[in-house]
Amino acid sequence: MARENPGGSTVHRRQLGRRLRNARTAARLSLVDAAAAVSRSTSTLSRIESGDVPTRGPEVRLLCEVYEVNPAMTAALVALASETSARGWWHSYGDVIPGWFNVFLGMEETASEFRRYEPELVPGLFQTEAYARAVIATNDPDVGDDEIDRRVSVRRSRQVVVTREAARPTFRVVLNEAVIRRPVGGPHVMKAQCLRLAELSELPHIDLRVVPFSVGQHPGMNTGAFVVLRFPGHGGNRLTDPPTVYVEGYSGALYLDQEQEVARYDQAFDRIVTAAGDSNGDKSREILWKAAQEAHA
Repeated sequence: MARENPGGSTVHRRQLGRRLRNARTAARLSLVDAAAAVSRSTSTLSRIESGDVPTRGPEVRLLCEVYEVNPAMTAALVALASETSARGWWHSYGDVIPGWFNVFLGMEETASEFRRYEPELVPGLFQTEAYARAVIATNDPDVGDDEIDRRVSVRRSRQVVVTREAARPTFRVVLNEAVIRRPVGGPHVMKAQCLRLAELSELPHIDLRVVPFSVGQHPGMNTGAFVVLRFPGHGGNRLTDPPTVYVEGYSGALYLDQEQEVARYDQAFDRIVTAAGDSNGDKSREILWKAAQEAHA
């Protein structure tokens, strides 16, 4: 069941590809003409611009010459190219991670802010090991214990981003009450999971809210699950990845980074937070503690 993983840092590839595409567009060159100028196939150059494959500094420098990019930006892009071949920790789990999820893992590693709404499940970064195991086993009941162990290991490795000291991101997370009421894995698993969420909500960099059933209809019922990720600047804010919306499906995912798309999801998130009706998170913690007690009853 091994899957092919694209090599290199997905975030850096995306950054570099986007800037090369913008430079080509500014130079008023078609993809066909640009590819011919650097003796590359159109499909290869397209994959470089999409961030699907890494590229080397000399090739980036040649593209910058063709596009007449100024020396300062050329130097920055060449330096960025050297980072596109770095491999993330998750590449050793290529047999249990879908190829389309690799991009998100790279973004998750470098994001400075998460805005996330979840209507059905506890987000992977906040899951206990027992909860994660129950979710994975239910999602794919035909896999063996060894593969489940490896998938759980991936999830635990990802969770370092929540508690690390250096470059720790901020989290704004809203859960539908159904997430903490559904007895995933049984009452003992859910009690521990709700307590874990309550503890995380006390951390200064985590803002965790619950939209109670009593609210009735709210905007999250239309949006489904989504994450808006924002990223820190690089090199004095000259090189930075734009905010990106991640929407996961059953067999793939969407990555939306157009300004109007991100704005729409930001607006939806703000409305979901408002619907929760919890100005400081205290009511949500009460819901979590109550759900923990009732799960064990």
